[in-house]
Amino acid sequence: MASETEVIGWAARDTSGHMAPITFSRRALGPRDVKISIKFCGVCHTDWTVISGEVVPPNFPVVPGHEIVGVVEEVGSEVTKFKIGDHAAVSTYVNSCGSCRVCERKLPQHCKDVVWVFNSVNPADGLPTYGGYSNLMVADESFCYVLPKNLPLDGAAPLLCAGATVWSPMKRYGMGKSGNRFGVVGLGGLGHIALKFAKALGMHATVISTSPAKEKMAREELGADNFIVSKDPKQMEEAAGTLDFIIDTVSGIHPLDPLMNLLAPQGQFIFVGIGLGKLEIDSLPMCFGGTSIGSSSIATQAELQDMLDFCGEKNLVCTIEKIPIDYINEAFKRMLKGDVHFRFVIDVGNTLKPQN
Repeated sequence: MASETEVIGWAARDTSGHMAPITFSRRALGPRDVKISIKFCGVCHTDWTVISGEVVPPNFPVVPGHEIVGVVEEVGSEVTKFKIGDHAAVSTYVNSCGSCRVCERKLPQHCKDVVWVFNSVNPADGLPTYGGYSNLMVADESFCYVLPKNLPLDGAAPLLCAGATVWSPMKRYGMGKSGNRFGVVGLGGLGHIALKFAKALGMHATVISTSPAKEKMAREELGADNFIVSKDPKQMEEAAGTLDFIIDTVSGIHPLDPLMNLLAPQGQFIFVGIGLGKLEIDSLPMCFGGTSIGSSSIATQAELQDMLDFCGEKNLVCTIEKIPIDYINEAFKRMLKGDVHFRFVIDVGNTLKPQN
């Protein structure tokens, strides 16, 4: 009989967020399970919000990490998608009830019994879930994704959350048709990959930012067609009514009416940043313009795989800053100050070692 696997990782043990080494167990490999040797894991702001208790109560110890990529080490007897040596990925959730109306619609990320990849308890084994700041992952193959081998593992890691979060509304709202004019609010981890996707889909892409200093990078490094400083009334007025779609990646509370004014008639404004607090908006201009507001969170399983396949075809990955795992405490400090070149990615495979 297969036995549980001892795993090493880094965990927070209280809401201070200080990370330190930990040893724990993954479940024994089941017939539908895939065991992945984790090579890289992205660092997402949500990792911090869970640890700090800003959004949901943390169940300590918390091993964060939901942008997980690696190499298949072992597969169960009923696994069909993977073989040993394949590149594989795991995203934000690893189970759901599978039987409710939401799951029947293939929206497991919205199931009331969704099992997150960390800070949950998985009914499949009764164990707490621990994320990708660790050396091994065991998950049902339904929640593992085939990663095209031409994609570098480090740059691909943030696709599993940052990429998925913006890809899902792009596909759901029909973005990418010829002539679409797209805007993204914020040029961080989510914003930069939204911009890359928009260009790869053939849209005219505009970055909307409070920081004029990001214009050169947006245009020259990421290919933006236009850049609007949202604090500049003249630029905002000149751009009024020009965008068919806007994805807002900013998590903090910020004025919406000036951004909504950028939409063309029947344009769509989509929230993907997790904000704490309430937003206000003037509904009258929306009615006259026929504009609408939507939101999105993560992606379906089909959307995740579709996104990875698209990235493989386009050789498209995130722009990252690679770090050793023992830098994670400093990385959190820098991330909270916005001091990161789009996304930190932990080099798990080369830097996570057993502690003496």
